[in-house]
Amino acid sequence: MNIEDYRNYCMNKKEVTEHFPFDNDTLVFKVCNKMFALASLKRWENGEAFINLKCDPEYAQELRAEYDSIKAGYHMHKQQWNSVYIHTGELSPQLITDLIDHSYNMVVKGLPKKVREKLQ
Repeated sequence: MNIEDYRNYCMNKKEVTEHFPFDNDTLVFKVCNKMFALASLKRWENGEAFINLKCDPEYAQELRAEYDSIKAGYHMHKQQWNSVYIHTGELSPQLITDLIDHSYNMVVKGLPKKVREKLQ
C-alpha cells in the first residue's frame, strides 16, 4: 500500500474528511470530525510508512502479540491506538484495510445514534 492507496481508501468511506491539524506533515482522516487514522507524510517518503489507527483495547493487545509490525500507538493513547508499520512488509494489504475499517467502525460506534444512522 502506498500513500495514495491509503488516502483513497480512507476518503472513499462515508463522511470522511482529511486534515492537517497538528502540522504540515501529519495527515489526519476524520469521520464526522472524529479522528480514526493518521500518518506522517515524511515517514512515508523516507520509507518508514506507518499509520496510527484506533482499535478495541483487547483486539489491540492480540494484534501486538501476533505481529511485530503492530505496536502501541506512537504519540497516542496506548490502549486504544495502534501504530501499524506498513514498510516492514509483514502485514498483508487485506489486513491493513481491515484495520482501517476497524478503526473507522470504532469511531462510528461512538457517535450519537442520529449521526450513526446517517452513515448507514
